[in-house]
Amino acid sequence: MPTQTRDDAGTGVPLGLVATPLVVGTFASTIANTLVNVPLATIVTDLGAPLSSGALVVIAFNMLCALMLPLGGWLGDRFGRRRLFLVSMAVVTLGAAGAALAPNLAVLVTFRAVQGIGGALVLPSVLALLTSAAGTARRGRAVSWWAAANGAGQAAGPTIGGLLADTLGWRAVFVAIIPFALFGFAGGLRWVPRSHALPVRLEWRGVLTLTVGVGLLLVAAAAVPPLGAGSPVVWGSAALGLLVLLAFVLVERRQADPFIPPALLVQPRFMRSSVAALCQMFCLTATLVAVPLYLAVRAGETAAVAGLVVVALPLAMTLLAPLAGLATERWSPRRALRLGLLALGLAELALAVLLAGGHPVGVLLVAAVAAIGVGIAFTQTPATAGAARTAVGAGLGLFNMMRFVGAALGGAVVAVVLGDAGTTAHTGTSPYATVAAICGAAALFALLVTFLGRNPAPEREPA
Repeated sequence: MPTQTRDDAGTGVPLGLVATPLVVGTFASTIANTLVNVPLATIVTDLGAPLSSGALVVIAFNMLCALMLPLGGWLGDRFGRRRLFLVSMAVVTLGAAGAALAPNLAVLVTFRAVQGIGGALVLPSVLALLTSAAGTARRGRAVSWWAAANGAGQAAGPTIGGLLADTLGWRAVFVAIIPFALFGFAGGLRWVPRSHALPVRLEWRGVLTLTVGVGLLLVAAAAVPPLGAGSPVVWGSAALGLLVLLAFVLVERRQADPFIPPALLVQPRFMRSSVAALCQMFCLTATLVAVPLYLAVRAGETAAVAGLVVVALPLAMTLLAPLAGLATERWSPRRALRLGLLALGLAELALAVLLAGGHPVGVLLVAAVAAIGVGIAFTQTPATAGAARTAVGAGLGLFNMMRFVGAALGGAVVAVVLGDAGTTAHTGTSPYATVAAICGAAALFALLVTFLGRNPAPEREPA
């Protein structure tokens, strides 16, 4: 018999029906990010823009999504999470339609920013709605559905984007997002229970300092590939960003009703979950960038072969997500998180050994990449479930912001370590192996963090 949840009117709704539009909406926002990666060169060429400007199509989405995440969590509390989810689906649809019709690069970048805002509204509202509907007993399973949707979007995006661009033209890449977003809107309107709006005051000082501080760190990470790690822009932006984030903590400590309580930042469960999520996204991004470069430059493989090898990672994430959810429910979430981080760290170190030896495409290389996906699957679900047990609203937005920061740092580290080796043959110690070894060390560091803090008392469902 399906698990039931209740809306404000007291009408029972099967959990599966509640989750379906939320999961589809998550998939729509995730695939909106990754669909453009393969056809990016085609897009900018058709619009008559220089290839170097194509990065703006990607940066506009990621930057707006990351910076809007905490505010998106607050908006869900203030106006109701179901209402915010419906708005997010409308914004994703608008952004996709505008991008598909864009006459030039400036308009395309503008609507990619709109898509990023829609994605920022999706993440915290979906997590809050899913975990609220599932309750404590099934929280891990519900979060695993969200994780599977993320993995599926990451796996399908590049492949579908390339196929659509080759067969129907690049504008079809954006049109493909619209049916998923419209289904999410219609299903959310029909099946997702209404949630209460809370009279939560917006503490604008906290919003401003957090957004500016994280924005400067993201600018520093984005500036590494074109300018180099030693650029004054990189170090200046990073230093200024850290100072503004320090100001955020100092400002919020003085507020009776802070945007994000400073105590949350050092709360053991939230800290463990956030560090794990940051390291997981760091490893995911760095691996998905470094391995295809290794295959193309060192192994001389085609882009198609490289794509088939790396797809093993998000595919493993997607297929193992439900099992990770069951493990989170049946074991302690912290034990499941430790298993995931240990598997991720060992898999990255195994990949480092293979890359250092110049290993060609084969079963071992594919198995190592897939094992990284397994580790990420068993890290992402318990980390997200832990954050959802501790934080709501802007706090969940901050957790998801940490994931984007991890992704930005992963890309920056690849750019620093590979340097010219990313495009030319390299002898001696493989820089690709160094990237994998750094990822392994990051995962094992996150594993050590899971031993900090006491286990909280077991939760009980409200009577």
